[in-house]
Amino acid sequence: MLFSSSVFLFLFLPLVLLIYYLPLRRWRQGQNVFLLLASLGFYAWGEPWFVLVMIASILANYGFGLWVDACKRAGRSCRPPIVAAVTANLGILFVFKYLTFTLGILNSLGAHFVIPGIELPIGISFFTFQALSYVLDVHRDRGQVQKSPLKVGLYISFFPQLIAGPIVKYETVAEQIDHRQESWDDFAAGCARFIAGLGKKVLIANQVAVVADRAFGRGDTGLTAGFAWLGAICYTLQIYYDFSGYSDMAIGLGKMFGFHFLENFNYPYISKSITEFWRRWHISLSTCFRDYVYFPLGGSRVSSKWKHIRNLFVVWLLTGVWHGANWTFIAWGLLYFVLLVLEKYGHLGRGWPVWLNWLFTLLMVNFAWVIFRADSLPAAWHYIQAMFGFSSGDGAGLALLYLRENWTVLLAGVVFAAPAAPRLRDWLAKKGWPLTDLLYAVGAAAVFLVSAAFIIKGTYNPFIYFNF
Repeated sequence: MLFSSSVFLFLFLPLVLLIYYLPLRRWRQGQNVFLLLASLGFYAWGEPWFVLVMIASILANYGFGLWVDACKRAGRSCRPPIVAAVTANLGILFVFKYLTFTLGILNSLGAHFVIPGIELPIGISFFTFQALSYVLDVHRDRGQVQKSPLKVGLYISFFPQLIAGPIVKYETVAEQIDHRQESWDDFAAGCARFIAGLGKKVLIANQVAVVADRAFGRGDTGLTAGFAWLGAICYTLQIYYDFSGYSDMAIGLGKMFGFHFLENFNYPYISKSITEFWRRWHISLSTCFRDYVYFPLGGSRVSSKWKHIRNLFVVWLLTGVWHGANWTFIAWGLLYFVLLVLEKYGHLGRGWPVWLNWLFTLLMVNFAWVIFRADSLPAAWHYIQAMFGFSSGDGAGLALLYLRENWTVLLAGVVFAAPAAPRLRDWLAKKGWPLTDLLYAVGAAAVFLVSAAFIIKGTYNPFIYFNF
């Protein structure tokens, strides 16, 4: 079930809010059980059988959490339950996400395995990371162990962030499961945040996605430099507005139910270095790899430069692999590894003008997205060649056509990728302009109505990160 679908907006969400706030308002346990059932129903809507995988993950990690807690209380080593939890969770992820890819590699080396057709449960990387976060944060005393599997289930399966993040670490919401405080101010702020995310998704991401898909779908030939650049720019905007829009909707929905999630994006395309970009992009994923992989390896506080480079390599290899079973994702992750090492030890960008650092960072991110979006490494290479004119075809007319049809969306995408809107809002508030709140409310209502019209019309409506 998509947030940007009619069934969610006009049936599921109103019904869940109505039951949560009317008959269950003063009964926290009942609210939690209801949210768990609603979340499992939300997942089962599109994945009726894979909800069993979700339930198995909940029960297994509930047990691992109790095992860790028992070891801590008895003064025994927590290594056995931690190893078991990591093995079980990553094992499930491997079977569903990486088994066919691995068998394909082995077959290319001379083996003769039969490759099974295994469907990928939506959002498995996200809820597996959250399940692991529960066990690891209990071990690190960052959150109390839950005696009820229902509460563990609510944390892992809570529908706002279930299938495309943000990845909510257990320590962030451990206390909120039982002791959150709903307020009408939070509810209103949550509605506004949800609408902002819906607008990002429906009015910008979906529109530029048509151009990006057309450009990347032209194959090895027929792609002029202009159309290749337009497609790459559109995909760069699409993935930001698609994913940050979903995160905005998730954060907004959380607030409607009294949960406060951490931010997942902070205007990444204004970054002036690759290091800064990854402090602003998919913050929840970066934080998980930092806390659960990078720091345990020693981080940057190691005895030599080469050990630090090794740690960076492991993190960025895993970051690429986390996104999917394809060499393109691995190459994408390793490209960022190389760029970060060059920034740290090769002094890349030092002494450059600010504008040049920003432009270089944006270009590198754009090329990285080409690799990320391509179906294969050869396809990525051909696309990048086309961007530099080493291709031919009839795409020039298409580029001009799409540019004429979508220039307003592209302009909006560029403007709102910078913090123009919050700065304008803050400036108006500082000046004491009396109609700021009214303008904000009218704008939110307009965005919702126009987005709803597009949804009802049935326009192109994918979600990129559902595949991860």
